[in-house]
Amino acid sequence: MKIAFFNTKSYDREYFDRSNKNTGIEITYFDGTLNCETTELTKGYEGVCVFVNDQLNADVIAKLAEHGTRLIALRCAGFNNVDLEAAARHSIKVVRVPAYSPNAVAEHAVALILTLNRKTHKAYNRVRESNFSLERLTGFNLQGKTVGVIGTGKIGATFCRIMQGFQCKVLAQDPYPNKDLQKKGVEYVKTDELLSRSDIISLHCPLTPDSKHLINKESIKKMKRGVMLINTSRGALINTQDAIKGLKKGRIGYLGIDVYEQEEELFFKDLSENIIQDETIMRLMSFPNVLITSHQAFFTREALEQIAFVTLQNIQDFKNERPLKNEVSA
Repeated sequence: MKIAFFNTKSYDREYFDRSNKNTGIEITYFDGTLNCETTELTKGYEGVCVFVNDQLNADVIAKLAEHGTRLIALRCAGFNNVDLEAAARHSIKVVRVPAYSPNAVAEHAVALILTLNRKTHKAYNRVRESNFSLERLTGFNLQGKTVGVIGTGKIGATFCRIMQGFQCKVLAQDPYPNKDLQKKGVEYVKTDELLSRSDIISLHCPLTPDSKHLINKESIKKMKRGVMLINTSRGALINTQDAIKGLKKGRIGYLGIDVYEQEEELFFKDLSENIIQDETIMRLMSFPNVLITSHQAFFTREALEQIAFVTLQNIQDFKNERPLKNEVSA
């Protein structure tokens, strides 16, 4: 079975080539993203494999169907970039990797918290310049703080357990409370209560029409002044312009993001010699209390191995007409 892999980097090729032994899957790697301008590359391929910033809207999917594509294999958990209704109309199956490494993403969220709090990134740069001053590096103890977790799927649940290890009080919001977490002391509350009580808020929910811009000017008003806000889920959960206003007013005391609403034009690329045209992210980067990483929360050896294994298994299941346990549909 021939599969066109889009938006690939050296590490994708390394881990997929290592896992793709005796599968009968023929992979062709493309550097560019899959969008309306690159659909011609899919001719002759029964399936495509895509990542978070490939755009599979109705027009793209119609072209895929025209070219004979029957499978869209996401090598990620999120699927908000795929028009599932259009895929269903054209009888194209969509599969994903639902949980490649909850620990990887949860631990990165903690890394953002600790770095923002203890300012280790600033201390590192100071010491390299022989500046050993401690001025303006004051942090706070995590012990005893209240952490609000929005979304307690596998990643959110892992994050809850880690923060309990810091002796934090953990509040959670999810339509489907995790009974195991409740037994361990996690308190499920309504969103407004979580916003008003939390010293730190971490987002671990999927992006849906209901959750888009979950963090906006109204929700920010309900937060504690000086709250720390962390997002390792999807960029559009936060209305970035409202977050900037919250930072300017001091309502948001710290912002750590691994995802960004307009990241498809920036992330996974080396733009160090370019003039960045995105004024919003440049404004965010100007704040001393904002920390941005470029969608690297998933990026561990264990996660890359699992992504390759599950993605190839999904393709094999389709190829051999077995049930698709990781299928997503409208």
